[in-house]
Amino acid sequence: MTTPSDSAHSSDTALRSIPEATVLFAGDSGDGMQLTGSQFTLASAHARNDLATLPDYPAEIRAPAGTTYGVSGFQLHFGTVDINTPGDKVDLLVAMNAAALKVHLPRVRRGGTVLLNTDAFTPRDLELADWEDADPLNDDTLEGYHVIDVALTTLTREALSDTDLSKKQVDRSKNMFALGMTLWMYSRPLEPARSWIREKFGDRPAIREANLTVLEKGAHYAETIEAIGVRYEVDPASMKPGTYRTVRGAEAVALGLVAAAAQSGLSVFYGSYPITPASDILHEISKHKNFGVATFQAEDEIAAVGSAIGASFGGALGVCGTSGPGVALKTEAIGLGVMTELPLVVVNMQRGGPSTGLPTKPEQSDLLQAVYGRNGEAPLPVLAPASPGDCFYMAYEACRIATTYMTPVMLLADGYLGNGSEAWRIPDVDTLPPFEVEQTTTPTDANMTTDGDGNPQFLPYVRNSDTLARPWAVPGTPELEHRLGGLEKEHKTGNVSYDPANHERMVKLRAEKVQRVTQTIPPTPVTGPRTGSLLVLGWGSTKGAIDEAVRRCREQDTAVSAAHLRYVWPLPADLAAIIDGFDRVLVPELNNGQLIRLLRDAYKADFVPLNKIQGRPFRAEEICAAINEATNEATGTPAVAS
Repeated sequence: MTTPSDSAHSSDTALRSIPEATVLFAGDSGDGMQLTGSQFTLASAHARNDLATLPDYPAEIRAPAGTTYGVSGFQLHFGTVDINTPGDKVDLLVAMNAAALKVHLPRVRRGGTVLLNTDAFTPRDLELADWEDADPLNDDTLEGYHVIDVALTTLTREALSDTDLSKKQVDRSKNMFALGMTLWMYSRPLEPARSWIREKFGDRPAIREANLTVLEKGAHYAETIEAIGVRYEVDPASMKPGTYRTVRGAEAVALGLVAAAAQSGLSVFYGSYPITPASDILHEISKHKNFGVATFQAEDEIAAVGSAIGASFGGALGVCGTSGPGVALKTEAIGLGVMTELPLVVVNMQRGGPSTGLPTKPEQSDLLQAVYGRNGEAPLPVLAPASPGDCFYMAYEACRIATTYMTPVMLLADGYLGNGSEAWRIPDVDTLPPFEVEQTTTPTDANMTTDGDGNPQFLPYVRNSDTLARPWAVPGTPELEHRLGGLEKEHKTGNVSYDPANHERMVKLRAEKVQRVTQTIPPTPVTGPRTGSLLVLGWGSTKGAIDEAVRRCREQDTAVSAAHLRYVWPLPADLAAIIDGFDRVLVPELNNGQLIRLLRDAYKADFVPLNKIQGRPFRAEEICAAINEATNEATGTPAVAS
């Protein structure tokens, strides 16, 4: 493993090997914490650790400096063991100011390390951070923690005292000093950060050299001070052979759409209006236009979905990305996609609501909107990735289902997955599910009739006997001229129809078509025995915390199994049998109980809700506690400590 100085370290610093660690960088929104965390993540990937991250942005573009509202954080959990979550308790908190300490100290485990920028703890800083009469540097606030006091701002200014940079430019480099220190403390390689700095600031040599200098100074400073006490090593994780990269969920969605274009032979059109936290999908996919992807930044949400529907009508695969408020605006157009039966993928990177709510915080509160949130009977399939890397596969799968069944599909990710990252094994293209698209190009006896004058007429609503999908004929194809619109269609002909019996027939056909999606989805996996006293059933981004919680509880001899839904609607065909195998079903959700409403409507079982609506993902320990409580209530035995 590469280290800042091969094998040298302070004689006063012990070297300890640990299986995993959780680090949290926090500071003002202008302190570069997301960049610092990203570079620490990159170094951990180079060290071949498994990892998971949790970026935590302030909602305001620029909240008042030094206030708790402006704190930006980046949490990283890395290790030689399997990593499922960004970590429950923090081992090292790097607090760049008093507000960061105020917000995040409760997340640090007792005995954990707190690295403080003491230059940002002046009386004014404490006042802005609402410390009231407390003085955390001198009172008992930090009792029980290992505290490393570092004058980061002063040291950075000293390191760059001979440059021509402005004071503002110098002070903005202090995050590199903190990065250098923490990389040394955890035996992370410096070279990935060096390479990034050289590339990022290649055309600004003064900034480039300043950041390189401060990075090195931070590592060397950590090597020489006694306050650190212990330096850690985290061995590489045991992973399946392959090529890995860190990937954020938003990047993975974009790459999944690119893969769908390549595998299907279709052009993919991505129409989007900027909205947090979905904007990064547009940023990423726009880099890959050489793969048959077209991007369009629309003037509003309605234009974005309208352009995507138009692209699908024209023979491309239309996709649009947004968050909950944008889905609300797209509702009528999505219903048009249901009525016209065109393939359309709507990516919803969920965030806290209602209205603009918590723009930068994750929530799973759009599930009922996805399933029911349109006028009339307008069902569509709903998919939900389980991890940042899984966003690739489920974006690909959403495209496959949309084209196979000629229907809009909604992909429900959230801000936790979209902004978070993990070590992702780049898939072999040959292992991706087959993606065959059939567009109608010639008239046949099955899809043609004659009108009242004996002229040939294309039938745009005849259906595939297996999928019930209607034919996809590209405008301009000779003899396949047809019209589409939002008024009810006559069976087969597609003519506007107000006939009551026809309307009922078409409504039921569209609903049955969506239900038939269950025929081509994989079986629902179950971790642990398929029968027992307790099943933990989740969907979407709760998977990592559920898996970790179930693992811990099973190690304590608690009888519990887990199942997870990535195909959320229609509910999988095998789910009834799985639920029937258990006495109780615990349902953790980042909402006020939306999946559990669908489950209670479909099945008779003892469902136990576990709801969290705090703009933060579940911690494994929270689910462990709920498992123990549910088990205790069912058996009357004492709960096991999580």
